[in-house]
Amino acid sequence: VQLQASGGGLVQAGGSLRLSCAASGRTFSYSHLGWFRQAPGKDREFVAAVSRSGSSTYYANSVKGRFAISRDNAKNTVYLQMNSLKPEDTAVYYCAADRAILTAPLRTVASDYDYWGQGTQVTVSS
Repeated sequence: VQLQASGGGLVQAGGSLRLSCAASGRTFSYSHLGWFRQAPGKDREFVAAVSRSGSSTYYANSVKGRFAISRDNAKNTVYLQMNSLKPEDTAVYYCAADRAILTAPLRTVASDYDYWGQGTQVTVSS
């Protein structure tokens, strides 16, 4: 699976952005998908994940209620809708794919993911 993230940019605090991650390859629909982010000088951290079918999602506490992850298997694309953005959301955002069986739990550790996109910068100004 090859992943290409897009949709980042500069936004004021309180604003919204929608990230997209387009995938090529036949294993997209057989993968749980996740978004991670990495701010300068910090470790990469989990943001959100969605199951193969799209029926299950999981969020980091820091974004719960503000961000929403979704996927469109027909378009091989995963999305991250980000609302009520805060300066502390500033980071490079990465999409990732975890080849998993249908009943596998959603993962929050970066090393558990098999494929990664190149990242897209999100900057939130105060």
